[in-house]
Amino acid sequence: MNFQQLRSVREAVRSGFNLTEAAQTLHTSQPGVSRQIRELEDELGIELFVRAGKRLTGLTEPGGHVLPIIERVLMESTNLRHAGQEFVAQQSGVLSVAATHSQARYALPVAVQEFRAHYPNVRLHLHQGSPKQIVQMLLEGEVDVGIATEALADYPQLLALPCYRWTHSVIVPPGHALLDAPLTLDALAQHPLITYDTGFTGRTRIDDAFAQQGLTPNIALAAMDADVIKTYVGLDMGVGIVANIAYEAERDTQLRAIDAGHLFGINLTKLAVRRGSYLRGYVYAFIESFAPTLTRAVVDQALSDEATLA
Repeated sequence: MNFQQLRSVREAVRSGFNLTEAAQTLHTSQPGVSRQIRELEDELGIELFVRAGKRLTGLTEPGGHVLPIIERVLMESTNLRHAGQEFVAQQSGVLSVAATHSQARYALPVAVQEFRAHYPNVRLHLHQGSPKQIVQMLLEGEVDVGIATEALADYPQLLALPCYRWTHSVIVPPGHALLDAPLTLDALAQHPLITYDTGFTGRTRIDDAFAQQGLTPNIALAAMDADVIKTYVGLDMGVGIVANIAYEAERDTQLRAIDAGHLFGINLTKLAVRRGSYLRGYVYAFIESFAPTLTRAVVDQALSDEATLA
């Protein structure tokens, strides 16, 4: 039994049982993948895949039981390699972080600056994407840490930890009528709105709040980027709804902000890591820089609790 056999089984499943595609991922030939799978089946004494001729069409019942074990063995082999690298290079390596635009633009800079000061030899790769894209990057092992408000807590393969709470703000040009009276959903519904696209930065809470009041908001423009939203509000194309961290009074001098927490509720930004993955020392340091309450002891305890539940 060898790791190449295990990888061949895993990639065959990931590719939807397409051995040609699995071979391309593994940088080998289709017959080679087929041979590795057969050799493992012979050694285990069971068939892992259902076959139609030479094609794989699914997992057998034994295959379904064996696949999670194969996944764990391969993950632990990666963890073992990372553990060795940890002791060889305590202060160097690569840290990959995925975050939504709002987090990368407004919440992360201070943490990144602090991290870089303490770990100048660690190469930091910052990826931006939607919450679902961040989840996918975490699940596929492309990034070490993911940061978003949505989606992260919906996947049992991920450990999602709370970082900080935030609310939405309504932004308007100076002198706008909404500045002269208490902010209500009815008042907002009278204006074209510019806010986040579906699935981003608490948009679900915005939609739910209007729906509960039986109101249909006029969404004139939806964007993934708070800076885009602010730009079009500045052009007087509508009223903006953004995360409160996205409004900076010293920079956004041509805009005014009204707190909308009483309308759209409180949101919780989370930080996630893949359960079972090996975290190097500097990953813990970055996590604590971003969310000081998430010390190494807290993260390890959460990982331990998750392992117990699993």
